[in-house]
Amino acid sequence: MSGHASGGAAPGPVAVITGGGGTLGTAMATRLAEEGNAVVLLDRDEAAARAAADEVAARTGGSVVGWRADVADEDDVRASVDRIARTHGRLDRLVNNAGVNRRDTLADQDPRIWDEVMAVNLRGPMLLCRAALPLWRRTGSGRVVNIASRTWLGGGPTSYVTSKAGVVGLTRTLAVELGPLGVTVNAVAPSMIVTALTSAGRDEARLRELTERHRRMTPMRRLATPEDVAEAVVFLTSDGAGFITGEVLHVCGGAQLAPAP
Repeated sequence: MSGHASGGAAPGPVAVITGGGGTLGTAMATRLAEEGNAVVLLDRDEAAARAAADEVAARTGGSVVGWRADVADEDDVRASVDRIARTHGRLDRLVNNAGVNRRDTLADQDPRIWDEVMAVNLRGPMLLCRAALPLWRRTGSGRVVNIASRTWLGGGPTSYVTSKAGVVGLTRTLAVELGPLGVTVNAVAPSMIVTALTSAGRDEARLRELTERHRRMTPMRRLATPEDVAEAVVFLTSDGAGFITGEVLHVCGGAQLAPAP
């Protein structure tokens, strides 16, 4: 199944990934589909979401759909979760992966950019979780994984790092609030991954210099990969992680122990 879903409840667990049209979303979708989840990819770029869904479905033989959704838009989020309820009947695993990064400092901070970053990176996960509450109350279970960043420890672009630190705070408070419903809430905080997000606005030489600095600061002497993050997400959404909540799992090869490069 690709860009279009059929009606009726899904026979197995349903996993929803925001920012699903990107490299990281595709990697996570592949592993979750391999684990038997019906996967819904949400992305502002509908063509990217559909293309990723087709790719993952072809690779895994799983049920994968790609829909347009803007996580910063409250009405869009509500409509998307309503659609998931109608077509799949449940929402078992929610991966809040959608994100934007603006390489700003305090000195050049534009409040409009600040608001955009917060709306996608921090308000978006809150809106998705709030909209999913009726489904979790009905099933009495759920898994949420919020994608943070190691930068919440070491600093970096003002709005991005602040939003990711906020994601950690949101993760912890939702773990307390949603625990009685049988819902776990955790965060995965990767170190640098070479994706469209990290490559944008950098020429080849600047990107190479940045990646080399990150390799040197990492005890395991390599960068994180989308597959590394996908494995962490699969674990935290598994039955085996059912008593783990409110945690931040750093997928950094030890770089979370080092100062920012």
